[in-house]
Amino acid sequence: MAGDPALSRDYFDSLSAALVEAGIAQPTLIVDRARLDRNIDTLMRHLPDGMGYRIVAKSLPCLPLIRYIRECTGTDRLMTFNLQMLLQIAHDMPDAHQLLGKPMPVAAARRFYQEAGPEARVQWLVDTPERLAQYIALAKDLAVPLDLVLEVDVGLHRGGFAPDEALKQAVETMEASNHVRFAGLMGYEPHLTKLPEKGGLRERAAESAWEIYARAKALTGCADGPAGQQPLTLNTAGSPTYRLYRDTGLANEVSAGSVLVKPTDFDTDLLVDHLPTSFIATPALKVLDGVNVAGFEFVPGREPDVPDGHAKTVYTFGGNWMAKPVWPDGLVLNDMYGRSSNQQMLTGPADLDLEADDFVFFRPTQSEAVFLQFGDIAVYEDGRIVETWPVFPASA
Repeated sequence: MAGDPALSRDYFDSLSAALVEAGIAQPTLIVDRARLDRNIDTLMRHLPDGMGYRIVAKSLPCLPLIRYIRECTGTDRLMTFNLQMLLQIAHDMPDAHQLLGKPMPVAAARRFYQEAGPEARVQWLVDTPERLAQYIALAKDLAVPLDLVLEVDVGLHRGGFAPDEALKQAVETMEASNHVRFAGLMGYEPHLTKLPEKGGLRERAAESAWEIYARAKALTGCADGPAGQQPLTLNTAGSPTYRLYRDTGLANEVSAGSVLVKPTDFDTDLLVDHLPTSFIATPALKVLDGVNVAGFEFVPGREPDVPDGHAKTVYTFGGNWMAKPVWPDGLVLNDMYGRSSNQQMLTGPADLDLEADDFVFFRPTQSEAVFLQFGDIAVYEDGRIVETWPVFPASA
C-alpha cells in the first residue's frame, strides 16, 4: 500500500474525518462516489462501439447504487441471481430488462410470477434439456410466455450446453413451442484471467472459449439474427474479462459489476485502470503493546509467529470478513489467534500510528456477499459522508 496514491495516508485520514463527522462508530461499508464515477467512465470508455452493458446486480447489491449506475450508463439491462433481488428490481424498476445469471429452480420462477405478474421483463437462464422442459411446462401452466436464454459451457465447466446436437435440439424445441421464446445465449468465462499466461495457456483457453461460443451461435441460428424478432441476447464476459472484447463480432453485450467498486480479487493487469472504491471501516477497540496469544505463557521459549518487527496488537470492532486490512499500513490478520466476528485480532509494527477508537480500513475481496453485512452503505464524496444507501436483504 505504501506509495500507492489511491491508498495513501491522506486519503484514509479524509475518510476517517468524514466518518467521525457523520457520527459513525461501528463497522461500515463505504463507497467513494468520485471513484465510482471514474470507474464507470473507464468501463464505458473501454466498451467497443455497439456493445451493450448489463449491470450485475449481485455484485452491486444496493438499489440506489444500481439506480445511480443506470443513470450514468444509460443501460436498462440487469443481471440478477436470486428471487428476492429479482422481485425487488421488478417492483422498483419495472422498465429494467433482467437476465438471470444462473439457472433457477422452476419453483422459484413460479413464485416470481405469483408475486410479480406476467408483464415483468425477465429472461430465464436454461442449462439442460430437463430444465428447458420444466420451463416450457411452467409457461404452459401459467399461460405466460417466457423468454429463455441458453447457457453455453465455453470452458468454465460449471454446466451448460456444449455446442452440439443437444443445443440445436433445445432451440428447435423452443421454436416448436407456443409458450416460450428462444432469447439468446450466455457464455461466462471468468476462468480466462485465472489461467497462467505461461506456455500460451490463457491465450489458448480464450481462443477455445470464443470458438465454442461462435459454434453455439451458428448451431442456434444466432449468427444471422432473428428475422422480424427483437434482437437476441448474446451475453458474455464479466468484470475480470470485459476488456478482452474489442468488437461485437462475437457477443452484443457484456456484464460487469464488481469492477466498478473493485474489491481486491479484481486487482489484475486487465483492470489496472480501475480504482479501489469500496472500503470497510471499523473502529480499533484496543491497541496493545506486544503480541500476546492465549496459552503461550504456559509454553516456555515459545512466542506466537508474527511478521518481523511486529510489536503491537489491535482488536477491531467486528471482523472475520472476506476482506484484507489496507490501513494503517503494515497491519495483518493474525490467524494463529483465530478469526473472530466479534473482535478480530491484527498485529502491526512497533511504530504503528493508531489509537483506540481510530478507524482501521479493509478492502473487501469481493462485493457480492460482503456488501450485505454492514447495513446501509455510507456514500463518501468531497470529504464527507453525503448519504446512505440501503442494501438488499442477504440472500444466496
